[in-house]
Amino acid sequence: MSDEHRPDEQTPDEQVTDPSLPRAQDEEPTEPLAGWRPTEPEPAPAVQPEGRVYGAPDGAAAPQDGMLDGPPPHRTPFGEPQAPSQQQPGAGPEPAAPTVPYPTQGPHPQQPGQQPGQPWFGPGPQTRPMYAGPTTVSRKIPLWVWPAVACLALVVGMLGGLAGGAIQDELAARPGTNDNGINGVRTQTAAPLEADNGSVAAVAQALLPSTVQIVAELDGREGGATGSGFVLDREGHVVTNDHVVASAAEDDGSIIVIDHQGQRLEATVVGRSSVYDLAVLAVEGGGKLEPAALGASQVLRVGDPVIAFGAPLGLSQTVTSGIVSALNRPVTTSGQSEDNSSYINAVQTDAAINPGNSGGPLVNLAGEVVGVNSAIATNGGASGEAGNIGVGFAIPIEQVRTTVDQILRTGKAEYPVIGAQVRTGAEPDAEGATITEVMPDTPAERAGLEKDDVITAVDDQPVNDGIALIVAIRTHLPGDTVEMSVVRGGEERVVQVELDGKVG
Repeated sequence: MSDEHRPDEQTPDEQVTDPSLPRAQDEEPTEPLAGWRPTEPEPAPAVQPEGRVYGAPDGAAAPQDGMLDGPPPHRTPFGEPQAPSQQQPGAGPEPAAPTVPYPTQGPHPQQPGQQPGQPWFGPGPQTRPMYAGPTTVSRKIPLWVWPAVACLALVVGMLGGLAGGAIQDELAARPGTNDNGINGVRTQTAAPLEADNGSVAAVAQALLPSTVQIVAELDGREGGATGSGFVLDREGHVVTNDHVVASAAEDDGSIIVIDHQGQRLEATVVGRSSVYDLAVLAVEGGGKLEPAALGASQVLRVGDPVIAFGAPLGLSQTVTSGIVSALNRPVTTSGQSEDNSSYINAVQTDAAINPGNSGGPLVNLAGEVVGVNSAIATNGGASGEAGNIGVGFAIPIEQVRTTVDQILRTGKAEYPVIGAQVRTGAEPDAEGATITEVMPDTPAERAGLEKDDVITAVDDQPVNDGIALIVAIRTHLPGDTVEMSVVRGGEERVVQVELDGKVG
């Protein structure tokens, strides 16, 4: 092939220009007007050999930084390449227009839609954006804030987890509780009968569905303790005596509730009070049991008819009737130790109450519960469990409400104390309760009570002995302030005592 230059051939270093456009040497290079587009696309220039630099002679080495020293093919605003301008043969190379270098990462494979010799600006894992110079990012929040926020969130999350776990454990330890106490459960508010109906049979029909028999473990012996109870609400809570379920509660023994249809249901202890001889059970599946209506013992009069329900001697669904024999009768029931002995300001009745009646309801003629059968008086016997002699005692429903409300709220019950010991033995000539010891930093000491003081009344209620004093105090609540009439050295005085509280 001849090396002679032919006019109809173009060398790679020559550029073709459009004669209709001004030459680059005649005026300054300009960018195309916005929206301008060629009428017909020109063919793209041939692909440059690898390592070739635009505008450099054959064999010239590429720059060390890998940049092309010539302008990249111009792209129109619509993304189409513009053909290089035509130039007359022999006119010499035209000065290159000023451009911004673009980086490369070595030769790229030809991409779909890419014209030969045209750099690839489309998406791809090896493309890099055109360098536009350093930019300054304005930070409105200091960098140290984010680690601090992360640490704080971590601490709060850990504390929240621990608190949630503690609450869950506490709730799991006392199932069946309710933050609103007795006001948070669905009790029966209306009496089922008219107060003057005069029919024991009607009362029996209304209350037997609400009365249950309780069989509990005693000293490791299944079914060793039997008693009674009544349904408190539609959540399946049952009220009974503490001494019926105390052994099973301490040994985590079984407790079975038998309803009026003979169905046996498992139960757990929500809470109990040995001081008031009351306990609340949560019965599994007890939501279908019919609750009993709660009345008032304070409106009772001596001689009013009452009916006792329960399972005496294990005989379920037993009904006995009688009258109110006395009111506000101070009674103590001795437990296995002095700590679980209870003191009751009782309703006394001659309705037949026997072992097994414990925890069952004492009901008026309107079908309302006015007390919980708890103890009987006996004339002795080898076993200490002689049968009924017509003297039975029930815990007043007002005290039941207070204690049950505390148990439903917290699983525990509190009782008021003054912080003094009194003589409870028989004192035939006693005219009050004699203080035998006053503990330091107690309500009794702050009120000025001393050893050998004799308390003769609490508020307007006379006190004849130590049991009467304890019962009178326990009809109040912790935090209450009571007036006590005190005899010291033959002189009588009145002191104000603010009652403290103790769990039991």
